[in-house]
Amino acid sequence: MIVAGCDVGALTAKAAVMKDDVILGTELIRAGARVVQSATDVMDRLLKRLGLTYKDIDYCVSTGYGRNIMPFADDNVSEISCHGRGAWWLVPTVRTIIDGGGQDCKALRVDENGRLKDFRMNVKCAAGTGRSLEYMAESLGVDISDLGPLSLQASDPVVLKQPCCILTEIEIRHLALEGRDGADIAAGINDITARFIMHLVRDLGVENDVGVTGGMAKNVGVVNCLQQAIGTQFVSFPEDPQIIGAIGAALFAADRARKRA
Repeated sequence: MIVAGCDVGALTAKAAVMKDDVILGTELIRAGARVVQSATDVMDRLLKRLGLTYKDIDYCVSTGYGRNIMPFADDNVSEISCHGRGAWWLVPTVRTIIDGGGQDCKALRVDENGRLKDFRMNVKCAAGTGRSLEYMAESLGVDISDLGPLSLQASDPVVLKQPCCILTEIEIRHLALEGRDGADIAAGINDITARFIMHLVRDLGVENDVGVTGGMAKNVGVVNCLQQAIGTQFVSFPEDPQIIGAIGAALFAADRARKRA
């Protein structure tokens, strides 16, 4: 039985194909403005690489933005449940997951079977999201992928204080114009991002083990700040953390395919 999961977020589109609970392959691309096109592009690319066609897929579950309109999906599941299921499947001891996405951030808890117990997500502000981090990196004049490594070189990290990510971007530009060290500003950017995320985490409550999924997991600076704030070492996932939502969707697809058989 071959199943697939497709996860289209604000910044990236991801796909995973599994056979008998084994991952055959995954794919990640930059998402465009059109959800259906992004979903089709990432699935086409993965299936071509695996030598498969859509007819070979027994069941497909979609998740993320526009999950209701993906033409090739048999069903859809929320990205919150998919990230929880995927993270637990990869590391069964995980109970708290921080999903740092492009347009929103979520903190969720799962039970010993990977089922969603509770969650929190930002609803009023983009602070603590990948898009906000991207804009702040642009204000500093660096690529978002450089923020983590650059912040590790900081000797006197700045403390950013603005309550809004837009105002924080202005603050960053002023600091750069004043000649503050780029590494110190990068450390401040990662710190304030982690502080925004921690509002959700503290409201939810933490149960070990803890893991970070989504693009935010690739920023070592933010992850280090979160680990220090929570006071525990996070689990390391054996797959790309940005793919975990798609893996969770594929696992839900396998469940539904078995029921249909």
